[in-house]
Amino acid sequence: MTFLTIAIVLTLVVFGGRLVYVQGLRGPSIAAQARDARLVSVAELGGRGEITDADGVALAASVERYDISVNQKTVPEYRSTGAVDGPDGAAGVAARLAPLLDMNAAELGGKLVGDRGFVYIKKGVLPDVAREVRKLGLPGVNVDRVAERVYPNGNLAGNVLGFVNSNGTGLDGLELSLNDRLTGTAGEETYERGRMGQAIPGGYSQETPARQGDSVTLTLKSDIQFRAYAALKAQVAATGADSGSVIVIDTKTGEIYAIADSNTVDPNNPGDSNGGSLSSAISDVFEPGSTGKVITMSAILDNHVATPLSQWSVPYEYSPDGKETFHDSHPHGVLQLTTTGVLAESSNTGTVMIGQNLPVQTRFDYLKKFGFGSKTGIEMPGESVGILHPVDSWQRRDKFAVLFGQSLSVTALQATQVFATIANGGVRVEPHIIKGWTSPDGTFTPSDPPTTTQVVSPETAQTVLTMMESVVDDGTGSSAAIPGYRVAGKTGTAQAWLANGAQGITASFIGVAPADDPRIAVAVILHNPRSSVYGGVVAAPVFSDVAGYTLGELGVAPSGTAGTLFPTTW
Repeated sequence: MTFLTIAIVLTLVVFGGRLVYVQGLRGPSIAAQARDARLVSVAELGGRGEITDADGVALAASVERYDISVNQKTVPEYRSTGAVDGPDGAAGVAARLAPLLDMNAAELGGKLVGDRGFVYIKKGVLPDVAREVRKLGLPGVNVDRVAERVYPNGNLAGNVLGFVNSNGTGLDGLELSLNDRLTGTAGEETYERGRMGQAIPGGYSQETPARQGDSVTLTLKSDIQFRAYAALKAQVAATGADSGSVIVIDTKTGEIYAIADSNTVDPNNPGDSNGGSLSSAISDVFEPGSTGKVITMSAILDNHVATPLSQWSVPYEYSPDGKETFHDSHPHGVLQLTTTGVLAESSNTGTVMIGQNLPVQTRFDYLKKFGFGSKTGIEMPGESVGILHPVDSWQRRDKFAVLFGQSLSVTALQATQVFATIANGGVRVEPHIIKGWTSPDGTFTPSDPPTTTQVVSPETAQTVLTMMESVVDDGTGSSAAIPGYRVAGKTGTAQAWLANGAQGITASFIGVAPADDPRIAVAVILHNPRSSVYGGVVAAPVFSDVAGYTLGELGVAPSGTAGTLFPTTW
């Protein structure tokens, strides 16, 4: 009895000492270790900002979705509670999970068996489904929140918006160029979880909130963009053209209302689309052709070389230096044309006759001042500067060809900018597509005002604008007329170099309306039309459609009076 008593006392002393050591001396550290073993950290996604049009219509948005994954090593721990739950282990988990995920139980069961720590079961699950999966508390089954990028309007403005990869990182278009600001900042939540993965009520919890990315408002107007794209697609099909572009820009502010490409991409499924990854309106270059004569006429008037009423006897062929010969698009006798008539009839020979009186350097300077050979500054990736060689590299023919839009190349946006400048009193406004940004707290910050440059005098701009009215009223662009509105513009036909290196013909019409108080400039560009190569035939009708619709959408009143035009002949 004495021995047993001593043994029991010693045992109690040892256990008591150990208890004091564990509870008293090591208690806090052991509890901390146990808590750390129960802690789990979950990343919280910082949502990607929206891209909206000028009226707040969502063009790109991130929606809440969930990815379901599994730890195959933990699945065997599942135990059913009855016949309804099915068998234990992977088969039981598959039986309960398959109906929620709309999957075959046998196929799902195959994904649950193995020794891998992480396997995706299904991605992009809707929130209500994810909640039901989480309620089951199945061992090894994880439900992770993700943000899926969606484009509600399909391919509308697809080549402007671009697209993102599976991780939500911008790969092209505005999604790429604006990626840093659109991308949110990830947060993290750390909490104690039980054996089944559930958060322990009242347990340790700490959260670093995620920050959503800023949202951007574009200058695009969805209805105008849709109309431009629809009209363009229809005309590409009707003319057999390879491709085309339409641009609508506000002449006073430089805001782009539409920038449509016929071969656009659907950002929801970029790999399934036939379109390229860049907007051809800012990446493809072509010779402007006769639309470039607007620059020549501006330089002629600005430097007092001629007036709109100056008289010219214009032959079908003309050799300014006795070596290089130029001719018009159609054979004709000698025409008695005014300077205005030369523009209205789009005469190459007449343009060279007048323009040869401009110094060669002056010809280059005006091309440069109107924006040729430089990026426009639009906030989109992939913009080309075009081709404008320096004067000292011009060949003998080049110094005359540039007068009627050859021996140089431009983008559709650069060409449109010329007409917007004339319509804006000779002031070139940097074209832009971003209206402003909205922070996560709802604060809207408008973009900085665009830069402006006085290219020609207001008097010159107004005179050229009046001359361009004759192109529509009494010249090659009659199909561009809009009932009730005065229209000024210019047709063009020239060579083109496309993104794939092919060479062909580009037919175009670029104009402004209303000519008495210009609000918009609209460019219609068609590459390789088969039905006709003349811009007045294939491009001008699209201008009439798109420009007329845009004026109605903007609430622009019809022209109040008829224009007083210059005579075209003498």
